Amino acid sequence: MENEVVSKNFIENIIEKDIAEGRCEKVITRFPPEPNGYLHIGHAKSILLNYGLSKEYGGNFHFRFDDTNPTKEKTEFVDSIKADVQWLGADWGEDLFFASDYFEKMYECAIKLIKDQKAYVSDLTADEIREYRGTLTEPGKEDPYASRSVEENLKLFEGMKNGEFEDGSKVLRARIDMTSSNINMRDPILYRVAHMTHHNTGDKWCIYPMYDFAHPIEDAIEGITHSICTLEFEDHRPLYDWVVINCGFKNTPEEAPKQIEFAKLYLTNVVTGKRYIKKLVEDGIVDGWDDPRLVSIAALRRRGYTPESIQKFVELCGVSKANSSVDYAMLEYCIREDLKMKVPRMMAVTRPLKVVIDNFPEGEVEYVEVDNNLENPELGKRKVPFTRELYIEQDDFMEEPPKKYFRMFPGNEVRLMNAYFVKCESFEKDENGNVTVVHCTYDPASKGGNSPDGRKVKGTIHWVSAEYGKRVTVRLYENLVDEEKGVYNPEDGSVNVNPNSLTVLEDAVVEPALTEGKAFDSYQFVRNGFFCVDCKDSKENAPVFNRIVSLKSSFKLPNA
Repeated sequence: MENEVVSKNFIENIIEKDIAEGRCEKVITRFPPEPNGYLHIGHAKSILLNYGLSKEYGGNFHFRFDDTNPTKEKTEFVDSIKADVQWLGADWGEDLFFASDYFEKMYECAIKLIKDQKAYVSDLTADEIREYRGTLTEPGKEDPYASRSVEENLKLFEGMKNGEFEDGSKVLRARIDMTSSNINMRDPILYRVAHMTHHNTGDKWCIYPMYDFAHPIEDAIEGITHSICTLEFEDHRPLYDWVVINCGFKNTPEEAPKQIEFAKLYLTNVVTGKRYIKKLVEDGIVDGWDDPRLVSIAALRRRGYTPESIQKFVELCGVSKANSSVDYAMLEYCIREDLKMKVPRMMAVTRPLKVVIDNFPEGEVEYVEVDNNLENPELGKRKVPFTRELYIEQDDFMEEPPKKYFRMFPGNEVRLMNAYFVKCESFEKDENGNVTVVHCTYDPASKGGNSPDGRKVKGTIHWVSAEYGKRVTVRLYENLVDEEKGVYNPEDGSVNVNPNSLTVLEDAVVEPALTEGKAFDSYQFVRNGFFCVDCKDSKENAPVFNRIVSLKSSFKLPNA
């Protein structure tokens, strides 16, 4: 429609105003993760928002590692974050940066602040600094070391750099205002001593800048026009501008990179805290940061989520200034919508029960032609072997069925999907009373699943040939969290783990074509849900299938 009005979010409105007023010629955004863990679904919103805005306005997207804290950072996390961002489709091109590459420039900025009497070295301990800082209702007190001369501060700061002092013995603080109503402006720490080997700079440095000092410098050096971050940084904005201006990058807040805050993405009943996930990994409750029950990006990818489904999810969540939580069911809705037209619908029996068609010729195989996806003819057809002995789901047979049970039971006729009508004649049990084999007869005239005499059957069930089917492992996932108890135990802060979050079925039987699946290949298992070939535990011709999501949900889109 030519006159269609496209609604813009508040960040787009700010950017368009800046462009219209000539404040920026080229929009440059950035995503600056700290490499201290794996990214989760919340980070996906920031990645796609920043990348999307840069593309929307013909600008650049910078991918930068904010690696200023060597105590928690690892090359493992750098590599995993790169893989996640790339997988989500955010192309940084040549614009990959490390905050640690700017350490020399940050040190020069600190020297400038000392010379301008805007920074000083303090010997207060961390506890004393907190005490002197005051509270949200009480002003802070002057640091007793704030009166040191420029010369003394320069000498002490150089000593910090040269490794002359122990960790925690000295810090460099900005000289701003200990009575400020904004507690972040009460002489914040700029540098601390940390004798740690850095993943990028090795042992070159033993002092490291604090995030609130480093981040605005990084943005200023790279020419970031819009520094888009989450709401908890709103109170840090005056300090951001103070660093940019007093380090000599810009003269006024209007000229500085514009910090804009938006609401984080919160999912209900999931674990995102790094320390909680770390404990779950260490305790063996999950098998790593990419366990498919987690919502790290690596875990979602391993489970079978697609970049497109996460992009759609972020789009549906929208961008706002108000914090809110999103139901996990919305994420599941997005992957169903993405896969339903893309993937073939295959037959897999997760809990097999043998069926013998007594009047089907022994040793004979018939190949049944099946649509790969009824809703998408472009996916073509395939042929599936049909034999005298088959497997069906245990739930598709009952010895004494309740009313309105239309599947297989003694005397009842059902349709075997795409094959024949079969009638249950008898069954066998083991010594424990469990049904082991069901005997049926088939109607040869009902080939294709339709009877020539027009009789109807109410039940249709799927099947796999016992002779040609392949045994595989299938994993069924539920929420990792016990939703009735809530995510965290208030007594000890531990995660309330759902004991039924993982069910492993090692005797599932699938049609032969499914054994050819490669890592991350996805399928719809008829009547069972969407499944993906696990990327870690699968072997050639022996795939392990993770259930991505079941077929049905009560979730409805707002205004749908």
